[in-house]
Amino acid sequence: PLSKPTEAPQQHRPDRISIVRAFTDEYRRIISDRSTFGLIILAPIIYGVFYPQPYLGQLIKDIPIAVVDDDSSDVSRTIIQAVSHEISGIRVPESKLARDAAQVVRNTEGDLLFQHSMRVYYWAAMNAGRRGVRFDPELLFVAAMFHDYGLTAAYGESHLRYEVDGANAARDFMRSHGIPEADAQRVWLAIALHTTNGISRHLFATAALLAEGANMDLVGAGYDDFTAAQRSAVVTAYPRPSQFAESFLQTLYDSLQHRPETTQGTGLADVMAYKDPNFRRRDFSNLMRTSRWEMGQ
Repeated sequence: PLSKPTEAPQQHRPDRISIVRAFTDEYRRIISDRSTFGLIILAPIIYGVFYPQPYLGQLIKDIPIAVVDDDSSDVSRTIIQAVSHEISGIRVPESKLARDAAQVVRNTEGDLLFQHSMRVYYWAAMNAGRRGVRFDPELLFVAAMFHDYGLTAAYGESHLRYEVDGANAARDFMRSHGIPEADAQRVWLAIALHTTNGISRHLFATAALLAEGANMDLVGAGYDDFTAAQRSAVVTAYPRPSQFAESFLQTLYDSLQHRPETTQGTGLADVMAYKDPNFRRRDFSNLMRTSRWEMGQ
């Protein structure tokens, strides 16, 4: 006769009740031992309650962030560099307003103007740090980003001063982000007056610092106020080409040649005279001497 197949022994399954009982017994041992109870139960509670107390009233700053660049384009890399690079303790504000400003300007301006604008921000902020000037980093950054925006192709038919075009663009940008009108107006004034020497430094910090930063990058005003290490760090992060002066002068001329009247009475008239031998600067003395008052009505 055939033998019956032997059945495999059943696997022992732990009794759920026995697990609960084991856990309960272990817990009782813990609470019955003062040292173990203090270490495992009391210490975390005390630590969690009392350790944060000295820091409750403090503001958290400089929180490390990680940036994932799914776009992997030249623009995205430049923007990430702009918002994450620290030079001599100066960083671009890590805010949506600053990121959007950098993106708008980077998408519109070429490398020459964008890198110039970034350097202007760092020169300006470093000046403030060295002299202990209090300023709003967001307002200064937006002003630096848009201060030459009026030189872009979008204003090829404008007959306003290019500074006013840039100031209007910055104000519209800030309004679209819900920035208070007073702050938007401050940035407007800072940009509109940044080429008018002798005025900005008597206004608020954003206006004074923007003009100083622009003059440092264009003509080296205050060059020796920065250390060699600071200058090197800025131009390494945001290169200043060896032919920057001629390239920038050409950019100015290209934007202003259709509206030369807007340069009269400013240093931009010098640019027009340098590039156009037929350009004539307006002579204020001659205007007075030949006015209707002097020549007869």
